[in-house]
Amino acid sequence: MKSVLFLVIAAFLSACVAVLTPIPTTITGIPVMLLVEENPYRPQPEDASFRPAGVVLTNTGLLERFDLDPFRVELTLSGSLPSVCNELRVEVAPPNTNYQVFVEVYGMVNPKINCDNVFQQFEASILLGVYSTGRYTVWVNESLVGDFITY
Repeated sequence: MKSVLFLVIAAFLSACVAVLTPIPTTITGIPVMLLVEENPYRPQPEDASFRPAGVVLTNTGLLERFDLDPFRVELTLSGSLPSVCNELRVEVAPPNTNYQVFVEVYGMVNPKINCDNVFQQFEASILLGVYSTGRYTVWVNESLVGDFITY
């Protein structure tokens, strides 16, 4: 008798338990960069007379900057350029429809200047800007660095 009473009480109580079902979140619209940050390594007008040079990236990473309002992501880069005369360039493209942000990192050198080929180490940080709602992946020179989510 006790077991039947226990089963009846358990049945009533189980009806009160809510079952959570995951509801997929749909993101509507096209991803947009809402605020473009100042990039000290952006391409310059004098680059037209320079020639491209390689860059060796040794470390890339994403840092979430909650101390900024609104929230932003900072891309950190470290590596080396082939000579002390090379200048670092970083191009951040707007997000595509797949919520991917492509970043191109390269060097530029003035062909009129003669320089010794001594590696120049660099560390650079760039704020990526403010993006519309979604989950974005960041790619540097066609390699996945990481992702971030905006709300």
